[in-house]
Amino acid sequence: MAKKSMVQRELKRQRLVEKYATKRAKLKEIATNEDLPMEERFKARLKLAKLPRNSSATRLHNRCQLTGRPHAYYRKLKISRIMLRDLGSMGQIPGMVKSSW
Repeated sequence: MAKKSMVQRELKRQRLVEKYATKRAKLKEIATNEDLPMEERFKARLKLAKLPRNSSATRLHNRCQLTGRPHAYYRKLKISRIMLRDLGSMGQIPGMVKSSW
């Protein structure tokens, strides 16, 4: 089980990303538009830099929804390999059977 503080920090980052997504997209569009004057693009870059760092989507890290484990994460199921194995053994995941011979 991951530390609760790390899970909460990740949730806070997720909320910030959602909150600033449209503002960030508009500023990025202005900053990368070659047709606009250099000063306007530079101002957009400065405004983008003033936004919270955790509002960037690249700061997010995938975590298991059941345990909060950050490593060995299966995107399709949104759980870690350990929970995948446990749930598969218990028959909780449809179509998955733990092999034994």
